[in-house]
Amino acid sequence: MASMPRLVSLVAAVLVLLHAVAGTGLRPDCPTTCGDAAVPFPFGIGAGCYHSAGFNLTCDKSRDPPRLLLGDAGAFQVLDVSIANATVRAARVGGINITYGVGNASSSTDEGRGEWRGLGDAGPFVLADDGNELIIVRGCDVLALLTAGGNSTNITISGCASFCPGTDAGRTTLSISATDRRCTGVGCCQMPISVGRDSYEVRFRRLDASQPLPQFADGPPLVLIAEQGWLAQAAASTRGAPLPVNLDETAVPVSLGWAIGSTHLGPGGTVPESSTCPTDATRSACKSSHSSCRGVSTATRAGYVCDCDAGFQGNPYLAGGCHDINECEKADANGCFGECINTDGSFECRCPAGTQGDHTKRHGCVRSSSSTGLSIGVGASSGASLILLVLMAILITRKHRRQRAKKLRQKYFKQNRGQLLQQLVAQRADIAERMIIPLEELEKATNSFDRDRELGGGGHGTVYKGILSDLHVVAIKKSKIAVQREIDEFINEVAILSQINHRNVVKLFGCCLETEVPLLVYEFVSNGTLYSHLHVNGPRSLSWGDRLRIATETAKAIAYLHSSVSIPIIHRDIKSTNILLDDTRTSKVSDFGASRCIPIDQSGITTKVQGTLGYLDPAYYYTQRLTDKSDVYSFGVILVELLTRRKPFSHVTSEGEGLVAHFVTSFTEGNLVDILDTQVMEEGNIKVVEEVAALAATCVKLRGEDRPTMRQVEMALEGIQASMKHDSPAGNLAVEKSGENSSNISRNSLPTGEGRSMKEETRQYSLEEEYLLSARYPR
Repeated sequence: MASMPRLVSLVAAVLVLLHAVAGTGLRPDCPTTCGDAAVPFPFGIGAGCYHSAGFNLTCDKSRDPPRLLLGDAGAFQVLDVSIANATVRAARVGGINITYGVGNASSSTDEGRGEWRGLGDAGPFVLADDGNELIIVRGCDVLALLTAGGNSTNITISGCASFCPGTDAGRTTLSISATDRRCTGVGCCQMPISVGRDSYEVRFRRLDASQPLPQFADGPPLVLIAEQGWLAQAAASTRGAPLPVNLDETAVPVSLGWAIGSTHLGPGGTVPESSTCPTDATRSACKSSHSSCRGVSTATRAGYVCDCDAGFQGNPYLAGGCHDINECEKADANGCFGECINTDGSFECRCPAGTQGDHTKRHGCVRSSSSTGLSIGVGASSGASLILLVLMAILITRKHRRQRAKKLRQKYFKQNRGQLLQQLVAQRADIAERMIIPLEELEKATNSFDRDRELGGGGHGTVYKGILSDLHVVAIKKSKIAVQREIDEFINEVAILSQINHRNVVKLFGCCLETEVPLLVYEFVSNGTLYSHLHVNGPRSLSWGDRLRIATETAKAIAYLHSSVSIPIIHRDIKSTNILLDDTRTSKVSDFGASRCIPIDQSGITTKVQGTLGYLDPAYYYTQRLTDKSDVYSFGVILVELLTRRKPFSHVTSEGEGLVAHFVTSFTEGNLVDILDTQVMEEGNIKVVEEVAALAATCVKLRGEDRPTMRQVEMALEGIQASMKHDSPAGNLAVEKSGENSSNISRNSLPTGEGRSMKEETRQYSLEEEYLLSARYPR
């Protein structure tokens, strides 16, 4: 008889299991794995083992090991299924087949179009909203634009451009950054895809549409949609050799999103009622009692997915699939430093018996003392003793705060590599004496960084005005964030800038390393920025003579940074707001928060794109490779700004051209007088303005190798200024425009880049490139 209770318990357990299986519609003989891949419900292999059409999988046992395939056709091999993220990591052989010479009658015969269909309109799958990217390999000076499929082909989703230096049209090796393992844009490119769809269209052509596609020894350029990180892994396996991509053999992984009850969106993107969470809970696929339904939608499809409730984890599509998370196994991570008690879906935390305090803080629970009550009684009985205790507590607290502040300053000083800076400046005693400024000195200078002392702010921090103990008026830059991996580069940069003594570069007095983010102390320049002087209300602004002088002084400063210091410095954020003017309107280049040092034996470095809209070098944006020519482009934009008195970041013509593209078009078509500032036309000598305009057009060329160096720009501007002093006065542009020969600045009279035609000049900024340059990137 003793075995009877056990038999009853066993029968009850079997009934519970059968009820759970019946609740999901899953048969107990359904396979749960195929080779190394798991098959979680709602996916399944075989009839009755999956939730609905589209979630059926096929186990291909003809291979060793077996492969798990999506659906019956088997176009995708399933690598992994994530229930929590509602994604499938799958791989498909091949890339996007590009067909050339298609489109409207006006399109170039060398323009190609392709299509990525995924699984088509049927099924619950779309490309995931994140984790994928557009890739070009084996491409030189080519551009691919990923657009929405169907009837919305004008919507551009992503774009990618690949460059090759010089005339290396047959280049097939990849240039991968050693730091972030991303393509540098040389011979390949990659760009994230942030809009999930079930299909895409691709437009592919040369950057210069007038040139035919080059011939490649290893085949034509390849356009792929792949999982982020795949290109770096594939390139690492080749060790610098050409990427072995064969469209008939290579499996390219992607991340697919899925949803239950997935329905293709109707016209206008309307979400059908059938694709949202069912109002009747019994009809939902969320079978676990601790689960909930969540509606999801993408650009083309909508449906819903199931999530385990807070405090639970597992598979919400199975009855009993969501089980409780024992938060007490990682009590510290959940903010409990006392006694942790796990509950269903949550937990309780309290101080252990015999202790009291704050259980959410480490060492917050302290033992109770029986003498506490006696001490309070004794204190209350004697007023003098109580006052003495309060005074002692205040003194001890103040002393403790001072010690903590001192230790914190020492910690930050060591963390910010203060000893390294001391070593770098140790050879120059005069620099060492003033370079490292105590935090206490700067707090006195700014009245503890009072808001009334703020001069302004930018992308890298806030600037305060202060007066040091030696009565020097300074500008103190307090940055917003700290990146520990850049501290060594920051210290080296401070050591370099401390030794720069150029009249057109804002002087660096020193830095403070006793805060979490180092503080920089510069000389105070009182007369505002070039931007504030140039863009004033009214018809008159800076005179043409002042503008040309300021441009020459700025060019000297940048050329000095590029070629006259021990380690060349790329400013990376040249713009009119970063050029300060003193009381005599002498220009001073400022704000080195984005600057990078490049060793003399290197032509450039690969880094995350930083800059300001309108001034950012397109070649740097495309390739993420920073060179001294990036500063040349930004300076060219400033020349255009001085000539036109228009703002580079906001000027847009009716044809959608930005300021630089509008200027280059007017320049090459002989209509420059239509865009020049009226004051420049009235005050400027025709020959001088022509030469400055030609120099500006050369500086903003699309390819960096076609631009001059800053030293050449400096010499050109000095020559122009010298010619102004010796040449006899000539008619101004306003008179020329009103005369019979109004097109004096003609297309044929102005120089172009060596070996490049006027047609090439006018096509260097197409509508696609304007789109790619229209997004705002952080400084």
